[in-house]
Amino acid sequence: MQEQRHGFVGCGRVGRTLAQAFANAGYQVTAAWSRKAADLALMAKEVPGLQPLASAQAVADACDFVWLTVADDAIATVADGIAWRARHRVIHCSGATEVDALRNAGNCGASIGGFHPMQMFTNPAVALKGLPGCTVGVEAEAELLESLQQMASKIGCVPVQVPPGQRALYHASAYYVGPFLIALLAEGANLWRTFGASEKQALDAMLPLLAGTLSAVRDGGLANGMGGCVARGDIGTVRKHLTALDHLDADAGQLYRALARRNVPLGLARGSLSAAAAERIGETLAMDAKADA
Repeated sequence: MQEQRHGFVGCGRVGRTLAQAFANAGYQVTAAWSRKAADLALMAKEVPGLQPLASAQAVADACDFVWLTVADDAIATVADGIAWRARHRVIHCSGATEVDALRNAGNCGASIGGFHPMQMFTNPAVALKGLPGCTVGVEAEAELLESLQQMASKIGCVPVQVPPGQRALYHASAYYVGPFLIALLAEGANLWRTFGASEKQALDAMLPLLAGTLSAVRDGGLANGMGGCVARGDIGTVRKHLTALDHLDADAGQLYRALARRNVPLGLARGSLSAAAAERIGETLAMDAKADA
């Protein structure tokens, strides 16, 4: 369906990234509209031949595939405000929003779907380079589903079908290796600051460790890729960590406890943590938590 025209309603970071990716892959990305004139001007510069239009309706009138790359809370409102036809393919790019948010388009006979790349979109230029190899959660009926899978593959991504009703869980999973991972790096950097190190020094130390951790997981899977004191059953080190963290910040100690508890079943699965040691670690974590209360 590469001969069909693609248009974007919303020209933020996600829209700009996908518009460029599709255009680079040979799709006809021909029109866009955004309530932010500056974003619309940027997309027009980045995608040769794209025409800025005056309204979301104008994009729908001019295009066959209409991509709603607006804020999640605005998807249903924007979709409800457009007059759709049966020829339309209407897709939103939210991870957590159900495709049913586009039901107005579906009621008009259009095909509706979801297309969500599991990627950080803080900078479109960086995100565009990071698209190849990333997973795209797709959801739609028959013909449109096949088209979305093909488009994902065409831009170098791996399409995965998300079952209806499961988008919130699917999207939440991405946070553990996206925003929450950054929060954990910030937590580690804060610990380095307590002994006078800078954020750069902390990241220079932690990012190679992170890369090594990812390599270990890629090689051996989750359980076999994990090391550390919990996986070894090193209760003494766990206690030292807790004493230091609780002295520094009660919240830091509680975060450590929550994460350490998640390590226990992985250590057991790895075979490096005995059931008896796992029980003692659990008791240590619970006992210290009660002592802090």
